[in-house]
Amino acid sequence: MATKILEAKKILEQYAPAGEFLAYINKEEAEILKSLGAAGTPVEETGIPSFQLPGYLEDTGKDLAKQMTATYSAPIDTSKFAPQIAGMDPLQTQAIGMATAGVGSYAPYLTAAQTAMGQAGTAAGGLGALTGAGAGTGPGSIAAFQSPYQQQVMDETLRQYDLSRTAGQQQIKDAAVGAGGFGGGREGAMLGQYSADTLANRAGIRANLLQQGFTGAQRSRQQAFQNQQAMQGAYTGLAGQQMGLSNFQRAGMGQDIGALGQMGSMKQGQQQAILNAQQQAAQTAAYEPYGRLQQYASGITGLAGGMGGPQYAQQQQADPWGTALGTAMGLGGLYGKMFNPPFMMGGAG
Repeated sequence: MATKILEAKKILEQYAPAGEFLAYINKEEAEILKSLGAAGTPVEETGIPSFQLPGYLEDTGKDLAKQMTATYSAPIDTSKFAPQIAGMDPLQTQAIGMATAGVGSYAPYLTAAQTAMGQAGTAAGGLGALTGAGAGTGPGSIAAFQSPYQQQVMDETLRQYDLSRTAGQQQIKDAAVGAGGFGGGREGAMLGQYSADTLANRAGIRANLLQQGFTGAQRSRQQAFQNQQAMQGAYTGLAGQQMGLSNFQRAGMGQDIGALGQMGSMKQGQQQAILNAQQQAAQTAAYEPYGRLQQYASGITGLAGGMGGPQYAQQQQADPWGTALGTAMGLGGLYGKMFNPPFMMGGAG
């Protein structure tokens, strides 16, 4: 049996094209040979397909095989087009430094506002003593606002009045002597009336002085109430102004940080776009020989009369600047929100 098989092999190989011999191949291997330009044309005498290249393509096929062997045997250095991340721009670093230093920068303003509110509360608490009738002699009473010299003023005024009335008594006595009625009833009546008028006037003067002192004390007490109210309002306004300064300081800092962050992000995005473009260029250069060989093989196939394979297509590259810029602007927008308060509290006027 083996002898017959060998004899059959020799007979079949006699009809093989020059340089070919019998071999077993599968469909996949046949397709590979076809892709290299072999037509797989059946030999007329035996019907066995031959995958020999046309003579005019033999040198070309050998050249292709040599180039493919050299190209595919060499590993690709993927480190040349490994993804890279652009470093942080100095403007971004400055923005982060400002943001870090600005944390808690509102504290002095808040402390000042709390102090002012405490003083306003104290001033408001003192208003209660200045309301009501003002009776008694304690703090906030009308008596507390009277002049400490009021009694001395009253005493001196009444003394001066008494002295002026003494001269009048003497005049009545002198007139009675001149009329020859000294010590008489008429003189006594006139002196009695004069003394009564003196006492009445003296009481009126004293009452008037007391009323003047009371009215002055009332006005002083009312003025003190108004002053206390004004002081309370001033402290409240100061607290509001301190809060306003705090918000203004934070808002201004937020705008500065936002501007620095966005400008830094744009510069970082540009640098990232450069890195992406360099990475894409390196990748294109690394795979260019494979695409060139594929086109070479496809051309040989077409010349041999086979069906040309798909043409090599350069990989579609993304827009590195657009991608980097979109990411950078998204990050840059965060800077402006760090110290931007949702509202600003104005100070009281």
